[in-house]
Amino acid sequence: MKFLCVDCDRVMDFAERQLPGDGTMAAVFRCDRCEREVAMLTNPMETRLVSGLGVKVGGRTVPDQPMELVRSTVAEGREDAFTDGEAADGPAVAPAGPPPRPGSVAWSPQARERLQSVPSFVRGMVKRIYTEWAWEQGIVEMTPETMDRARAELGMEGM
Repeated sequence: MKFLCVDCDRVMDFAERQLPGDGTMAAVFRCDRCEREVAMLTNPMETRLVSGLGVKVGGRTVPDQPMELVRSTVAEGREDAFTDGEAADGPAVAPAGPPPRPGSVAWSPQARERLQSVPSFVRGMVKRIYTEWAWEQGIVEMTPETMDRARAELGMEGM
Protein backbone atom coordinates (compact mmCIF):
# COMPACT_ATOMS: atom_id res chain seq x y z
CA MET A 1 0.00 0.00 0.00
CA LYS A 2 1.27 3.45 -0.86
CA PHE A 3 -0.08 6.88 -0.10
CA LEU A 4 -0.17 9.47 -2.88
CA CYS A 5 -0.14 13.23 -2.45
CA VAL A 6 -3.27 14.45 -4.21
CA ASP A 7 -1.80 17.87 -5.08
CA CYS A 8 1.60 16.64 -6.31
CA ASP A 9 0.61 13.17 -7.56
CA ARG A 10 3.72 11.73 -5.87
CA VAL A 11 4.22 8.74 -3.60
CA MET A 12 4.50 9.98 -0.03
CA ASP A 13 7.51 8.96 2.06
CA PHE A 14 7.23 7.17 5.38
CA ALA A 15 7.91 9.67 8.17
CA GLU A 16 7.28 7.96 11.52
CA ARG A 17 5.50 5.15 13.34
CA GLN A 18 4.09 5.29 16.86
CA LEU A 19 2.80 2.53 19.13
CA PRO A 20 0.72 4.34 21.77
CA GLY A 21 0.55 1.23 23.99
CA ASP A 22 -3.19 0.64 23.74
CA GLY A 23 -2.85 -1.90 20.92
CA THR A 24 -3.15 0.72 18.18
CA MET A 25 -0.50 1.86 15.74
CA ALA A 26 -0.11 5.22 14.01
CA ALA A 27 1.99 5.82 10.90
CA VAL A 28 2.70 9.20 9.29
CA PHE A 29 3.59 9.71 5.62
CA ARG A 30 4.89 12.98 4.11
CA CYS A 31 5.10 14.39 0.59
CA ASP A 32 8.70 15.38 -0.10
CA ARG A 33 7.61 18.16 -2.47
CA CYS A 34 4.83 20.05 -0.63
CA GLU A 35 5.41 18.68 2.92
CA ARG A 36 1.75 17.61 3.22
CA GLU A 37 1.28 14.81 5.76
CA VAL A 38 -1.23 12.02 6.15
CA ALA A 39 -1.60 9.71 9.14
CA MET A 40 -2.96 6.19 9.36
CA LEU A 41 -4.33 4.79 12.65
CA THR A 42 -5.04 1.08 13.11
CA ASN A 43 -7.26 -0.46 15.76
CA PRO A 44 -5.94 -3.30 17.98
CA MET A 45 -7.18 -6.08 15.67
CA GLU A 46 -5.67 -4.45 12.58
CA THR A 47 -2.40 -3.97 14.45
CA ARG A 48 -2.33 -7.67 15.41
CA LEU A 49 -3.25 -8.70 11.89
CA VAL A 50 -0.44 -6.61 10.37
CA SER A 51 2.04 -7.88 12.98
CA GLY A 52 0.92 -11.48 12.50
CA LEU A 53 1.45 -11.23 8.76
CA GLY A 54 4.96 -9.90 9.32
CA VAL A 55 4.28 -6.66 7.44
CA LYS A 56 6.86 -3.95 8.09
CA VAL A 57 5.11 -0.57 8.25
CA GLY A 58 7.26 2.20 6.85
CA GLY A 59 9.37 0.23 4.47
CA ARG A 60 12.74 -1.38 4.84
CA THR A 61 16.06 0.10 5.84
CA VAL A 62 18.06 -2.89 4.59
CA PRO A 63 17.79 -4.74 1.26
CA ASP A 64 15.86 -8.00 0.97
CA GLN A 65 17.93 -11.04 1.83
CA PRO A 66 17.85 -14.26 -0.23
CA MET A 67 15.36 -16.76 1.20
CA GLU A 68 14.53 -14.27 3.98
CA LEU A 69 10.97 -15.46 4.53
CA VAL A 70 11.97 -19.12 4.50
CA ARG A 71 14.84 -18.53 6.93
CA SER A 72 12.73 -16.54 9.37
CA THR A 73 9.98 -19.16 9.27
CA VAL A 74 12.37 -22.05 9.80
CA ALA A 75 14.23 -20.24 12.57
CA GLU A 76 11.03 -19.49 14.47
CA GLY A 77 8.80 -22.28 13.18
CA ARG A 78 6.44 -24.22 15.44
CA GLU A 79 5.26 -27.79 15.09
CA ASP A 80 1.63 -26.68 15.38
CA ALA A 81 1.95 -23.82 12.86
CA PHE A 82 -0.63 -25.36 10.53
CA THR A 83 -3.16 -26.40 13.15
CA ASP A 84 -5.65 -24.21 14.94
CA GLY A 85 -5.00 -25.62 18.41
CA GLU A 86 -7.29 -28.62 18.12
CA ALA A 87 -6.55 -32.29 18.29
CA ALA A 88 -7.68 -34.33 15.29
CA ASP A 89 -10.38 -35.99 17.39
CA GLY A 90 -12.13 -32.83 18.63
CA PRO A 91 -11.84 -29.51 20.43
CA ALA A 92 -9.10 -28.76 22.90
CA VAL A 93 -10.12 -29.16 26.53
CA ALA A 94 -8.80 -26.71 29.07
CA PRO A 95 -6.83 -28.40 31.86
CA ALA A 96 -7.79 -28.01 35.52
CA GLY A 97 -5.45 -25.99 37.68
CA PRO A 98 -3.36 -23.07 36.40
CA PRO A 99 -4.74 -20.68 33.79
CA PRO A 100 -4.91 -22.15 30.30
CA ARG A 101 -2.08 -21.56 27.84
CA PRO A 102 -2.83 -19.75 24.59
CA GLY A 103 -4.32 -22.31 22.25
CA SER A 104 -5.83 -24.40 25.02
CA VAL A 105 -9.08 -22.47 25.42
CA ALA A 106 -12.03 -24.73 24.59
CA TRP A 107 -14.48 -23.51 21.93
CA SER A 108 -18.20 -24.25 22.31
CA PRO A 109 -20.03 -25.67 19.26
CA GLN A 110 -21.90 -22.36 18.88
CA ALA A 111 -18.64 -20.37 18.94
CA ARG A 112 -17.12 -22.73 16.36
CA GLU A 113 -20.14 -22.26 14.12
CA ARG A 114 -19.86 -18.47 14.43
CA LEU A 115 -16.13 -18.64 13.64
CA GLN A 116 -17.00 -20.35 10.33
CA SER A 117 -18.54 -17.05 9.15
CA VAL A 118 -15.07 -15.43 9.26
CA PRO A 119 -13.30 -15.52 5.86
CA SER A 120 -11.07 -18.59 5.71
CA PHE A 121 -7.88 -16.68 4.93
CA VAL A 122 -8.00 -14.87 8.31
CA ARG A 123 -9.98 -17.39 10.37
CA GLY A 124 -6.92 -18.86 12.09
CA MET A 125 -5.63 -15.42 13.05
CA VAL A 126 -9.03 -14.32 14.36
CA LYS A 127 -9.28 -17.50 16.42
CA ARG A 128 -5.79 -16.92 17.82
CA ILE A 129 -6.64 -13.31 18.77
CA TYR A 130 -9.81 -14.41 20.58
CA THR A 131 -7.98 -17.31 22.24
CA GLU A 132 -5.12 -15.11 23.47
CA TRP A 133 -7.62 -12.58 24.80
CA ALA A 134 -9.54 -15.33 26.63
CA TRP A 135 -6.31 -16.69 28.07
CA GLU A 136 -5.33 -13.24 29.35
CA GLN A 137 -8.77 -12.93 30.97
CA GLY A 138 -8.57 -16.41 32.56
CA ILE A 139 -11.48 -17.69 30.45
CA VAL A 140 -11.42 -21.43 29.73
CA GLU A 141 -14.27 -21.69 27.19
CA MET A 142 -15.05 -19.48 24.23
CA THR A 143 -18.78 -18.92 23.67
CA PRO A 144 -20.63 -16.49 21.37
CA GLU A 145 -21.19 -14.22 24.39
CA THR A 146 -17.48 -14.30 25.22
CA MET A 147 -16.71 -13.53 21.57
CA ASP A 148 -18.97 -10.45 21.78
CA ARG A 149 -17.18 -9.29 24.93
CA ALA A 150 -13.74 -9.81 23.35
CA ARG A 151 -14.83 -8.00 20.21
CA ALA A 152 -15.94 -4.98 22.24
CA GLU A 153 -12.83 -4.89 24.44
CA LEU A 154 -10.46 -5.33 21.49
CA GLY A 155 -12.09 -2.51 19.54
CA MET A 156 -13.37 -4.76 16.73
CA GLU A 157 -17.07 -3.84 16.94
CA GLY A 158 -17.18 -2.23 13.49
CA MET A 159 -15.80 -5.35 11.80
